[in-house]
Formats: sequence, C-alpha cells, structure tokens
Amino acid sequence: MSDTRDGTYTQRLQRLQGARWKSLVGAQVPYRWNVRRLLAGHERVLDVGCGIGRNLTHLGRGVGVDHNAESVAIAREQGVTAYTTTQWPDSPDAVVGSYDAMLLAHVLEHLDEGTADELVESYLPYLTAQARLLLICPQERGYASDATHVRWVDPDVLRASARRWGFRPVRAMSFPLPRFAGKTFPYNEFVLVADRLPQT
Repeated sequence: MSDTRDGTYTQRLQRLQGARWKSLVGAQVPYRWNVRRLLAGHERVLDVGCGIGRNLTHLGRGVGVDHNAESVAIAREQGVTAYTTTQWPDSPDAVVGSYDAMLLAHVLEHLDEGTADELVESYLPYLTAQARLLLICPQERGYASDATHVRWVDPDVLRASARRWGFRPVRAMSFPLPRFAGKTFPYNEFVLVADRLPQT
C-alpha cells in the first residue's frame, strides 16, 4: 500500500489533477468556487495537508503545510507558499494567531482519530480567535478509490471532530451533487464549515 509521504502518492495526485478530461470540462471550477465561497472574508488561510497545492493556487494569501516533501516542491513550482511539516515551525509564516481560517481537504480520512486530533491541535495556536475551519472528505466511491484511506469520515464525525477542536459547526453539505451521488461519483464530497468558539 502506498503511503502519503512518498513520491508515488505525489505522482498519483499529479495524475489525477492533470487528467485531460478535467481540463477540457473545467472540472475543478465548481470546487474552487465552493472553497472560495465558504472562506469568503477569511483572507489568511492555513491549508494543512496541502498536497501539490491544488487549493492554494486560488486561495490568494493561503499558506500550505504537508508532510510529503515532493508534493510541497511541486506546490512551490506553481508559485504558492508551502512548507514541509519539518520546515514549518522555523518558517517566517509560522506566526501565532495570524491565520483566520484553516482548511483540511482530503486529510482526515488518511488518519485515525487520535492522530488527526494531534495534527489539528498542533496548528490551532496559529489561528485567530475568530478563525473558520473548513473540512472536506470523500464520500463512498471516492473513499474506496484510494488505498491510503484508513477511516470513514462522515458529517457526524466531522461535527464531533470540530467540536473537540473548539469549533462550532455552522454548515454541512454534500458537494457538488446530492448525497446519493457519492456512491457512484468519486468526486462527491462531505463539506463542513465551523467557526471557532470564544476562548475561555
């Protein structure tokens, strides 16, 4: 089984993103629109698990972090700001309280609950007190398409996770198609928006 840290996984991401049919039909347009819409008004976004920078290319002032060095290198080649997890703590962008949103797109399904909690909690200090959290995970067909997926994450899991991390869920949706499509359409996603609770 491939690991998300190695070059094989990076090549998979490149192959999927670079598929000719996607460029011909503009397949990424609705997903980019949705992320921008849900993060509107949140200018400084921390993209945790940014991969090859698919979301960073349209997030404006977004900064990415990923544990795969090859993926980070490709993201940088696209002109975005991204760091490996080892580079991040000493980077000039690792400023406490400076990000008003955090994005985890297709990350949580790769991690067991405890590891996911540790990951997210390690980045919480970099968020503002009013930060927004955007979580995106695959539905059935997408989940089955990747051997590195280890945990089924549905809206109930997303809500519970957000609450553990100190966020209040405000909106959950199936995107871009209704929920039933997720069993056959590999690119249907669970999406959760949550806002940070006041710190006590």
